[in-house]
Amino acid sequence: MLTDPISDYLTRLRNANKAGHRVVDIPASNLKRQITKILFDQGYILSYKFEEDKVQGNIKIALKYDKFTKEPIIKKLQRVSKPGLRKYSNSNDLPRVLNGLGIAIVSTSHGVMTSKQAQQENVGGEVLCYVY
Repeated sequence: MLTDPISDYLTRLRNANKAGHRVVDIPASNLKRQITKILFDQGYILSYKFEEDKVQGNIKIALKYDKFTKEPIIKKLQRVSKPGLRKYSNSNDLPRVLNGLGIAIVSTSHGVMTSKQAQQENVGGEVLCYVY
């Protein structure tokens, strides 16, 4: 039984990145789908595909690597808000990751978005993770 599906999602991405895999399969949920779309829009993953099964479905994510050095584009995935200790921020206090070079993914009342988008829409929420 998983107690934290977002941590599992990030760990699967992190492990596949370190092992040099091209594609990783992750069990799907609506929140994971939204996070995957954000990672694609921000250029951290190459592509993704949602596969529908009878029960849960799968997300196939193609990881992105540097053409010359073959190093992964995602350097770090860090879970911020955990089931035992939730981290919330209002729109004025949303974090900047690596002085604006990374992204913070935030779950707001307007959906899941980056901290920059949340500041533009003037909404706060739960800070899910940092990506850089």
